[in-house]
Amino acid sequence: MNDIKQVYLVGIGGIGMSGLARYFHKRNCVVSGYDRTRTPLTESLMSEGIPVVFEDSVDQIPQEFIDSHSENPESTLVIYTPAIPHDSVILNYFKDNGFELNKRSQVLGIISKGMFTVAVAGTHGKTTTSSMVAHILKSGGLDCSAFLGGITSNYNTNVLFGNSDVLVVEADEYDRSFLTLHPDIAVITSMDADHLDIYGDKSHLTESFKLFASQIKPGGKLIHKEGLDLDGGATYSASSDAEIQAKNVRIENGDFYFDYVSSSHTIENIRLGIPGLHNVENSVAAATAALMLGLDPEKIKEALGSFKGVKRRFEYIVKSDNHIYIDDYAHHPEELRACITAVKSLYPDKKLTTIFQPHLFTRTRDFADGFAEVLSMTDELILLEIYPARELPIEGINSALILNKSACQNKRICGKEETVELIKNERPELLLTVGAGDIDTLVEPLKNVLSNA
Repeated sequence: MNDIKQVYLVGIGGIGMSGLARYFHKRNCVVSGYDRTRTPLTESLMSEGIPVVFEDSVDQIPQEFIDSHSENPESTLVIYTPAIPHDSVILNYFKDNGFELNKRSQVLGIISKGMFTVAVAGTHGKTTTSSMVAHILKSGGLDCSAFLGGITSNYNTNVLFGNSDVLVVEADEYDRSFLTLHPDIAVITSMDADHLDIYGDKSHLTESFKLFASQIKPGGKLIHKEGLDLDGGATYSASSDAEIQAKNVRIENGDFYFDYVSSSHTIENIRLGIPGLHNVENSVAAATAALMLGLDPEKIKEALGSFKGVKRRFEYIVKSDNHIYIDDYAHHPEELRACITAVKSLYPDKKLTTIFQPHLFTRTRDFADGFAEVLSMTDELILLEIYPARELPIEGINSALILNKSACQNKRICGKEETVELIKNERPELLLTVGAGDIDTLVEPLKNVLSNA
């Protein structure tokens, strides 16, 4: 790694890829990259001095990068994300011209190799939990580094640099990426069926999580949610019996409070800086990892109270006397269930309007019934069309499939502009936008509508 002088990232705008871009930029490497679309994240990279191009053409690759590779191949590193289409012109140029290509996960595996690694995996909950762990460690005096799958609100970035040998990483199960990691402490938050376009069925997904758990270093520790099909390790829960529990969970003045209880520690009256029973559970896992690293219980309690969350994870966009608007990244039925349940527990007397953009044709096909059931919990449902990401359309799979199955009485499918107009006219008192596609482009327009209402 010390020989690397120039780094090119194909798919640099992804949350994990952008973290690596910032990491190598911090190491004074020459960093540049390509992505298909311009986003707030690519704008941030460019403002930090990392060039990004949006045209998939060989002409867009810096000539100095090509020249340096010819003179000294070991000094150049090309990183790509599996989300990039196989017919990408830039990707295939690197493949055809002798460049060594590495997946994002491989590079993360190399970086983490010489460090004490805390890896957080799970089909949902991993971004918030890994961000919590990093924040607790930083706040508690253990100056860790971190690669996170979201922009933390406390630090406004997805990569943290520290002076210790401790590294916190979000371990991504997509494309079995997390199998490049060999953690000292592993946290597994959930193992619900997902990414069935990769795994085929849940049994293969479960097998990968078990493999990940088996790669914990000798003497390392496993922490996992109670009820998961895993052997050994410390179990935790906020709603059932487990070795480590959140007890006395309650809502006071709009905040969640609980007691952390294990055989070795009790931390009473913790106020959580973000809402939701699912986040109480995430914080139990994060606190357990921090205790294993020797942090002071009172500092853990203080850090959980000051944790501000992650962008697009139950993020308050508008919070006024007249309107509450929350945005969330949820894109799996169980994530949606946790999010909607949290909203309704905080605001039981308000009518909930939910705007949801399904993500991927395959996920919609595999979980249409689950989406329909969970979205029936909302009072008004607005569906956007499916965000395809890396996929081609599948015949008969569209947002109408979910709409027709949903028991919600007030439901419709709208385009983005139509949705903004609808919200402008209705001005709902409680609004939720959810999805992992480009639904985030609606956040500012909807914020403006409700802020000026």
